[in-house]
Amino acid sequence: MLEQTLHNPEFWKHLSIPFVAGIIGWVTNWVAIKLTFKPLEFVGLKPYLGWQGIIPSKAGKMASIFVDKTMFRLGTLEELFRSMEPELIAEHVSKIVDLRLETYTDEILYYDNPTVWRMLPQTIKDGVYDRVRSEMPKLISGLIAEAAENIEDLIDFKHMLVTRLENDKDLLNRLFLDAGAEEFKFIVRSGLYFGFLFGLIQLAVWIFFKSWWVLPVFGILVGYATNWLAINMIFRPLAPIKIGRWTIQGLFIRRQREVAASWCKLVTTEIITLQQIIYAMLYGARAEKAKAMIKRHIRPVADRVMKTYAPASQIMVGEETLELIRESVGEKAVEVSTDPFDHWPFNRDRAERAEELLRERMEGLPPEEFQDLLRPCFQEDEMKLILTGAVLGFLAGLGQLFFVFGGLS
Repeated sequence: MLEQTLHNPEFWKHLSIPFVAGIIGWVTNWVAIKLTFKPLEFVGLKPYLGWQGIIPSKAGKMASIFVDKTMFRLGTLEELFRSMEPELIAEHVSKIVDLRLETYTDEILYYDNPTVWRMLPQTIKDGVYDRVRSEMPKLISGLIAEAAENIEDLIDFKHMLVTRLENDKDLLNRLFLDAGAEEFKFIVRSGLYFGFLFGLIQLAVWIFFKSWWVLPVFGILVGYATNWLAINMIFRPLAPIKIGRWTIQGLFIRRQREVAASWCKLVTTEIITLQQIIYAMLYGARAEKAKAMIKRHIRPVADRVMKTYAPASQIMVGEETLELIRESVGEKAVEVSTDPFDHWPFNRDRAERAEELLRERMEGLPPEEFQDLLRPCFQEDEMKLILTGAVLGFLAGLGQLFFVFGGLS
């Protein structure tokens, strides 16, 4: 009996049903995840004949959701900047500027009046260098302190973050992919498990009711249900539920501490870095405020330096040229303001301080807020993903009907 069954082609055809259903579930979930993030740019003929990853296609909106639902809950820009220890930032800037101070001074004074600067005795030049050097620490300390105090006015934090992520869609993808790495793997694997289980039901129906529509309709159900179940198991239930020895809770919610560690590291090393903050301050939407602040701090220093330079040069250059030099000092200060922040080890150290703050805040988020870190990835066109699975399941069911069962002919 067993031997006859094993040699019966119909037996193997029927047995293929749950396995094919499992493959359908696996493939549809895998495709759904890929279509969420890839391709980064539209491929095909716009506007309808082609595809762009759901997240990249709505980069501005997704970045805005990320800022509103996650970043603003974790801390303000002022808190993040203060966590980077402005006093140490000022010390670092002073050291870097001191190393280049004579070069900066030469560039300013030579550019505005090369003849006079070349003719001045070295003792006069050294006096100018010494005066500038003595003024720099206090100047930089005051400048960084005021920047920390008014950083929310100097930088449009949301604009800074949204612009960064809109311009780097791969980085935007990684915000979700890094946070939900394990969950995305689960979605793909669960398609195989759930698909096989649905396939067993499909097999039972098929044995007693061989109609042409059974396989494609169950293909739709498999594709739809596996996606729906997997997504909901990631986030539900929010609160842990005890059933005997087992605790049931959404997979993503259970990993809160683990997610916080990896996600906060990404954010503080690639998105909210000290370098990015300074660049946003000097070249962002409110750059004129920052430049005006730098020039306001530098003007009194320039006046005091001119007292050293002017007596030896004013006979040759006059007051008008000295005024141009004062202006040049301000412009040069703005121009070189980013130089000290192109220093990777220092940026890394400041990132670690900010990471500690964000990680502590994220670990303390209630589940309904923590889920917002990953949930928007699915909520944005969630139904489109599920229906994509259903369509792929339908096509697979038709294929099984015709290629395995010969279309019931």
